[in-house]
Amino acid sequence: MSTGPIHAFLAGTGRDGARRTLADVVAFDDARIEGVHDFVQWCFPLSEASRAVPGAPVLGSEEADAIRADPIAQEGLRSALARMTEFYTRTDGWLRAYDHNHLRITRILAATRRLLGPDEAAAFHAFVTKRNEDAGSPVNADSLRYWGSALRDA
Repeated sequence: MSTGPIHAFLAGTGRDGARRTLADVVAFDDARIEGVHDFVQWCFPLSEASRAVPGAPVLGSEEADAIRADPIAQEGLRSALARMTEFYTRTDGWLRAYDHNHLRITRILAATRRLLGPDEAAAFHAFVTKRNEDAGSPVNADSLRYWGSALRDA
């Protein structure tokens, strides 16, 4: 049984604030991933309010515990992580000095570390930093520091 709306969403039994299921979001094409800005907070929840999307859910400690204890919610989070990895593999628009995706990546790293563990967060971090390096390192140093901090500050 779910302990909150984020848990239900990640477990595939709930809907986000726009009435989408996790399966709906994971099925987004790359243009929708890039252009829609209110799904990331549901897929990768944090314990602080989003400044980019007012009204987005905030992850409480009980709900975080429930997600960590639920293999179905864990797999839901992994499917969202896999979709974002696919997006960052196939697209290059985020590989520039400043881009909203840099904030998304920080969120993904922090949520992944807290809910799936440091190894999965470190693997995603290694992936995005390698993509950046392979593109000539266009991402600004502040974003890179935030990404590193997200691995340490869960």
